Amino acid sequence: MIYTKTGDKGETSLANGERISKADVRIEAYGTVDELNSWIGLLRAGVTVSGDRLAVSGQQLQWIQNKLFNLGAALSLAPGEWLSDEDVHQVEQWIDAMQAEVPRQRSFILPAGGENVARCHVCRTVCRRAERRMIALGCEDEQLRFMNRISDYLFVLARYIAFCSGEHEESWCK
Repeated sequence: MIYTKTGDKGETSLANGERISKADVRIEAYGTVDELNSWIGLLRAGVTVSGDRLAVSGQQLQWIQNKLFNLGAALSLAPGEWLSDEDVHQVEQWIDAMQAEVPRQRSFILPAGGENVARCHVCRTVCRRAERRMIALGCEDEQLRFMNRISDYLFVLARYIAFCSGEHEESWCK
C-alpha cells in the first residue's frame, strides 16, 4: 500500500527510524536533492534523443541520478558509505572533457537557450539550492564537494549542449 497515514500530521521517518517534522532542514535538504533528481530526469529525457554526441551525457546523467539517490540516503541518515572522493573526481573528469571542446567563456551567460540548455540551467539552480540546504544542515565536506561539482557540471553541460547543437549563447549585457 502506498499510503501509510503516518505522515498525516506533518512528520516523517528518517532511515534510522527517527520521526521528525517534514519542515525540518534535513527534509528540506534531501527533498531538494530529490527535486534536482527529478529535473535531471527531465533533462536526461531530452538529451538522450538529441543524437550520438550527447548520448554520453545521458549516461553521465543517469550515473548522477544514482549518486543523488545515494546522497539522499546519506542525508536521511541511512548507514553506509554513500559518496566518495572518486565520485567527485569522476564529475571533474567529465567537466574537463566538455570544457576542452567548448569555446572559452568570455562573459557571464544568461540561463537561456534551447530546451535542453534551459533545462540544464534549471537543474543547476535547483542544485545550488540543495547545496545551500545541505550547508544549513551541516553536511560533510565530501557531500558538499559533490554537489558543488554537480552544479559546475550542469553549467558546463549547458554550454556543451549549446555548442554541440550550434546554439548561440546569450551573454549578459549590463
